[in-house]
Amino acid sequence: MEAMLAFSVRSLHIPTVPEPPTPLRKSFFLSTQFNSPLSSLHGNNSKFKLFTALSPSPLTEPSNLPEDEPEVEAQAEKFDWYSQWYPLMPICDLDKRAPHAKRVMGLDVVVWWDRNEGAWKVFDDACPHRLAPLSEGRIDQWGRLQCVYHGWCFNGSGECKFIPQAPPEGPPVHTFKKACVAAYPSTVQNDILWFWPNTDPQYKDIISRKRPPYIPELDDPSYTRTMGNRDIPYGYEVLIENLMDPSHVPYAHYGLMRTQKPKVKTDREGGRPLELSIEELDINGFRADQGWSNSKFMPPCIFYAYTPDQPVSSAETQKPSVQKKFALIFVCIPVSPGKSRLIWCFPRNFGLWMEKIVPRWFFHVGQNLILDSDLYLLHVEEHKIMDVGQANWQKACFVPTKADALVIGFRKWLKKYAGGQVDWRGKYSGALPPTPPREQLMDRYWTHVVNCRSCSNAYKSLNVVEVMLQIISVASIGIVATMKQGVISATARNSMVVLAVLSFALSRWLAHFIYKNFRYHDYNHAFR
Repeated sequence: MEAMLAFSVRSLHIPTVPEPPTPLRKSFFLSTQFNSPLSSLHGNNSKFKLFTALSPSPLTEPSNLPEDEPEVEAQAEKFDWYSQWYPLMPICDLDKRAPHAKRVMGLDVVVWWDRNEGAWKVFDDACPHRLAPLSEGRIDQWGRLQCVYHGWCFNGSGECKFIPQAPPEGPPVHTFKKACVAAYPSTVQNDILWFWPNTDPQYKDIISRKRPPYIPELDDPSYTRTMGNRDIPYGYEVLIENLMDPSHVPYAHYGLMRTQKPKVKTDREGGRPLELSIEELDINGFRADQGWSNSKFMPPCIFYAYTPDQPVSSAETQKPSVQKKFALIFVCIPVSPGKSRLIWCFPRNFGLWMEKIVPRWFFHVGQNLILDSDLYLLHVEEHKIMDVGQANWQKACFVPTKADALVIGFRKWLKKYAGGQVDWRGKYSGALPPTPPREQLMDRYWTHVVNCRSCSNAYKSLNVVEVMLQIISVASIGIVATMKQGVISATARNSMVVLAVLSFALSRWLAHFIYKNFRYHDYNHAFR
């Protein structure tokens, strides 16, 4: 069980320290200390000298980073943010009995299960009648999406099938085009629901021309596929670059993720130089070699690190053993300025038994703690970046080491191909939402529990157990108090008192456990 707990707590970030190139050990994976022998940066062969250059201080000489390539910038192909597939949610966390509200790229959509077509549908989250949110509606007895404001009903194509207020003998107003709701193209791939953010009819069959990015491990039955999701109170750019940054793990997540101790320890946490390299970068993202793994950034949403195939000697080919592999999959979804959503999965082709006996919510407890440990840092960091301007990131941030190569690579891609930031198409003023109270900022219930079927069920079940323990405690005391002297023995009376005390104590401990793991868990780095 201790090994399982280690896995649940230490399984959300990329490796931070080198590991000798030896066969992977069982204890290594149970603690998920994703450590790595990171490859050196190729100086002469790399076409991106940006990653080895030292970034100047904002108070010294001008930057010699991407700003020095205006002729390349002018000729670069531009990334279209609205001609991409976007993930919404893992289908394991979508309830077919009810519609779900989601926001992606500033678009408010409603996700619902059309049992008539046997498929998930994604609509504009506004009834054409009076713009009430369809996500607050229900699925009626005929399997249609019903707006609960006035009862208008829609089929899986967005066509209005029923308007209760329209007289049967009158004109069929429900057939008018303005009575229809906009439907987005959608598909399920890798057990994740995706949608295309354009309702123009020319994109109705976009799935036949362009599919979402494919990750083979998520469809391989020999791999584990437990997923998680959480709404994040900072933006897409900060989220994705943080997940590309392994060097922060020993510090921001100290005590939560085990890292191999360096031979020469220079501080308590064990930080060390890392060498990361970008192999190629273009409009379709980039590839990186981290020694222990290969990684890909597949824009706009996926950062994917995986163990490469190892060369097998002739002697080893005689052995029936299978190479142990795992991957780190982070799906980063732009929601609105200052808000994003993360879907994660860490498939591996060993230890499958663990996820058959350990409930998914148990893993999420530790994974959410890791997210909490740098959440406030990144929220504040984003506000500081916005103060200086996204376009001035390279000047404001001093990134002199190769450990930041992937972060710089992402910022280079963003500036060169994608306009320097997410294209919100004028929906927002550019200002970030104000910082809420800490308890609201680091809330787990509304950002994760209500959106995770496993954690939601665990939360309800544990609350029932807490109430039952309180009832047992009160009932035990009541029985002892009402029984006359001599009716029950002194031993039985004492046993009832002990039961009452233990039940009450256990209910208090359980209440604390529920609050800390399903509601709010503060994190103070000064006392770690």
